[in-house]
Amino acid sequence: MRAYLAFTKKELTEYTRNFKLFLAIALFALLGIMNPLTAKFLPDLLGNFMPKGITILIAEPTNLDSWIQFFKNGTQTGLFIIVILMSGMMAKEYENGTLINMVTKGLPRRTILFSKFTGALFLWTVSYWLCFFITLGYTLYYFPEGRTENLALSVSSLYLFGVLLIAILLLGAVLFKNAYGPLLLTGGFLMILFLWNLFPEAVKWNPLILISRNMDMLQGTLLLEELRNSLLMTGLMISSALVAAVQFFNKTAL
Repeated sequence: MRAYLAFTKKELTEYTRNFKLFLAIALFALLGIMNPLTAKFLPDLLGNFMPKGITILIAEPTNLDSWIQFFKNGTQTGLFIIVILMSGMMAKEYENGTLINMVTKGLPRRTILFSKFTGALFLWTVSYWLCFFITLGYTLYYFPEGRTENLALSVSSLYLFGVLLIAILLLGAVLFKNAYGPLLLTGGFLMILFLWNLFPEAVKWNPLILISRNMDMLQGTLLLEELRNSLLMTGLMISSALVAAVQFFNKTAL
């Protein structure tokens, strides 16, 4: 446990030194501010920029529009940011050969991997929930009369999918020893999830539901009972990716 805590502390220190922590926090905070502002002022902006004589009817924005922006930016931008920042989580150690000294001095390989995973998870957790609470605060300010259902379920689903991608990235980092392999593996994994939807009977097990139907959760048309299969599959995939990463890393020449 002492070795795990020490190596995790090293990871977090590196995130501050290479500005990844600052960059993630800044970008996610910006997204958190933009979500409700876009929902609030986009209709006015569209109206001002439309040519004269052309009128478009836009419904009065509500708190749901703010959360639409949150999930849209979270899946299209937030996850992309984390994947890019974490793609080289082990490439530098392989390149510099620093892992050899650690392992020869008795540091268990699984400790290295779990510390890497913990550091990446910390970065994702802090950034994501900061974005959420900023969005929540501004949404309550601009749309005080708005009501939402299952908000915790919808935002937790997106967060869990981010954890899954981090686990896949860690597996890719072990397999390819560079920053590009994890990106390719993650891209291939996402492609498989999209192809998964071609089989109607298996859709309910697809983790992709966690980031594609958040508004259905928020509006109460998709309940926790209907998500159990995809949540279970996501948990199994996270565990399998971590176990596979440990197994491959134990057999990998450093």
